[in-house]
Amino acid sequence: MFRTVFIAGAAAALAASALTPSAGAATTAPTSAPSDRITIDVVQVNGSGCRPGSATVAVSPDNTAFTVAYSEYTAQVGKDTKATDFRKNCQLGLSVNVPQGYTFAITQADYRGFASLAPGASGEQRASYYFQGMSETARRSHTLRGRYQDNWQASDQVAIEALVYHPCGAKRNLNINTELLAQAGTSDTANTTSFLTMDSTDGSINTKYHFAWKTCPQR
Repeated sequence: MFRTVFIAGAAAALAASALTPSAGAATTAPTSAPSDRITIDVVQVNGSGCRPGSATVAVSPDNTAFTVAYSEYTAQVGKDTKATDFRKNCQLGLSVNVPQGYTFAITQADYRGFASLAPGASGEQRASYYFQGMSETARRSHTLRGRYQDNWQASDQVAIEALVYHPCGAKRNLNINTELLAQAGTSDTANTTSFLTMDSTDGSINTKYHFAWKTCPQR
């Protein structure tokens, strides 16, 4: 089951749907993270929300997760904005380099940002990810409605039985697609500006992807 939890201030919502595990994935039981260093290379960057150099990736010291931090990712609508500013997107292609004999899946994604929405406006965050050459995960969306001015967080979770693992022995990029939309609705666009962002100037706002690990069958 794929579970979505959206936290906006004190509000929370929960949704669920089924995914089919990929063929060719490791068949052994889940295991702890490898101790050898994991590295991730950004091999492709595309989109209006992340020009090259504006997205950085870092792996946690215990190899259980990695974070993506953006520096220019904001959708906005209203006063002093351009017609194209209401929608921003980012497509990342990541090469995840893991020790031999291990493979991984993404078991949870935590999206964080800040929103300032005038009364009547709304903001929406969308996301999906998949391994190159494999089926894309269901695109999940999370909506905030004005008036709102605070940090926000959305978490997408995948149950153990539905995890899609990188095929053992293959070299396939992990593709991550995200999108932000700011919609004016009934807000006063002549006098107010509404925005939704995943920007971070100090690294405190980022997207965190959690690994699930397995060992590959010995050949």
